[in-house]
Amino acid sequence: MITTPPRTPRANCYAERWVRTVRAECIDWMLIYDKCHLRSVLDEYAEHYNAHRPHQSRQQRPSDQDEDVVVPLEGRVQRRKMLSGAINEYHRAA
Repeated sequence: MITTPPRTPRANCYAERWVRTVRAECIDWMLIYDKCHLRSVLDEYAEHYNAHRPHQSRQQRPSDQDEDVVVPLEGRVQRRKMLSGAINEYHRAA
């Protein structure tokens, strides 16, 4: 295991960016009851972050979407609430 040296802001920049994102988009908007509740909230948010949330490095495509797939622009849009409505995911109805 490699430890992060003290007082080195660039040593763990990816983990710090994820912690900042999860706090700004999720944790700061919820009342966490205990460690078990925190774990379930973080698991649900991590699923959203890795599978649905758009990423700049992928031209605003989610991680689970293939680059060759063309998303149809017509049709009904369905909303799915995540984290008790703190985050909404939108999908095309099939």
